[in-house]
Formats: sequence, C-alpha cells, structure tokens
Amino acid sequence: MLNVKPKKHLGQHFLLDTNIAKNIVDALTGHKNYEVVLELGPGTGVLTDFLIERKDIDFHLCEIDRESATFLRKKYPALSSKLIEGDFLQLRLDSLFNKPFALIGNFPYNISSQIFFKVLEYKDSVPEIVCMLQKEVAQRIASPPGNKDYGILSVFLQAYYTIEYLFTVPPHVFDPPPKVQSGVIRLRRNEVAALECDEALFFKVVKQGFNNRRKTLRNSLKPLGLSPELLENPLLDKRAEQLSVADFVYLTQQFSAMQ
Repeated sequence: MLNVKPKKHLGQHFLLDTNIAKNIVDALTGHKNYEVVLELGPGTGVLTDFLIERKDIDFHLCEIDRESATFLRKKYPALSSKLIEGDFLQLRLDSLFNKPFALIGNFPYNISSQIFFKVLEYKDSVPEIVCMLQKEVAQRIASPPGNKDYGILSVFLQAYYTIEYLFTVPPHVFDPPPKVQSGVIRLRRNEVAALECDEALFFKVVKQGFNNRRKTLRNSLKPLGLSPELLENPLLDKRAEQLSVADFVYLTQQFSAMQ
C-alpha cells in the first residue's frame, strides 16, 4: 500500500518539512540553461513533490534502495520510466542523458564526499548542484581559504564551481532525526574549462599539502620533492588551508617545471 513508507537505512534521513523542501527545489536556478534535473536518493518524495511542479525541467530520479524505488513507482506512476534504480556512484554520467543535467537531493551523509568526487569526473556534464549535507561537510565545501574548515574537497570543487552555503536545517525536521545539523549548498559551474596546469598533478599536490595540514607546505610537500628554488618560495611558509585554488595551480606549475 502507498501509505507504507520505505524503511530508513543506507544512512538516509527523510525530510518531513515541506517548506524546507520547497526552498531546496527553488534554489535551482537553471544555471547555463540546462533542461534535465536528476534527483538523487528521493526516498519518500518530499523534494519530488515540488520538482514535479517545475514545468521548465525534464525531471528524473535515481534511487538505489529497492523498497524506496517500489514506493516511488506507486506514488508517481507517471515517473516510472524516469526512475533509475541503481547506484549513482556506478553510473556513466556522460552517457546518462547525452546533455548537461543538474543534480539535487538530500545526499546520504555517509557517501556525500564520494558523490562529489564522482561529479568532479563529469564536471562538464553537471552545471548545477543543490543538495543537503551534514552541516560540517557543507561548510567545508563552501569555506574560503584561511578558514579551518577549508580542505581538500573545498579546493577541488572550488576549482570548477562557485559555491554558496544557503541555509541550515535542524535535526527535528527529519525522520529519524540525525545527530547533527544539516546544511544546504548550491554549486554552479564556473567558466574554468580546464586548470592551467596538469590536473592530475594538481590533485596530488593538494592532497599532499593537506595530509599534514598543521605543517607548513615546505614540510608537507617534501615527499613530492622540492627543488632548491621552490624551497625558497615564500608560499611554502604557509599551511595548505591558507592557499587559494590559484595558489595551488601556481605550485603545481612549479612542480611541473621540475620534471
């Protein structure tokens, strides 16, 4: 029966507050004129109810949980053909729709970072993301350089996306209530087609820099090998959290020059 909702598992907490759900859906701006929207992990459909009302989008859903998928097919029979039942992390996003698509959802807190690393692989196919995450993760992603929350994922995502922290969501509006607060963020693809450096090396430099974030970069980047010239660079007196994306691009260029 339709009123038998799916069980809560897979790290999912179902949002109950429809006003918050509407605000999340309204945060989709149509950045770069996409037409397709994919809702990730719709659960019981609290966001879906408002997404269906958007006549300006071609709306699809992705649900890994079989019980939730069965519930959604019964609740939204017209969307049955647009429900992708499977693991988002295993999808080939470049061939999913053959056109750019936005991503929206209440991301399972235990795999949110994996979702973003997946998006980075297909960044040119995903012009906008609106999502709810654990508040600390949302703050980390949106944090500017110089902030203690700023980290590896901040740099990687800010290299290709403009990120805004939109609002905080308290635990009591979920079933079951999580033990943490949640945060809603919006990511919009910037104009960077490609970084002005070796991107694989960029990722390596950033990860190594944050491996010992309390140390200066002169110490944390030693395993990558530092030339005498680079050792004298005043940028290495700083810690990783103090560097902007542009600073990391510059450092990557210096490492490339050494090879």
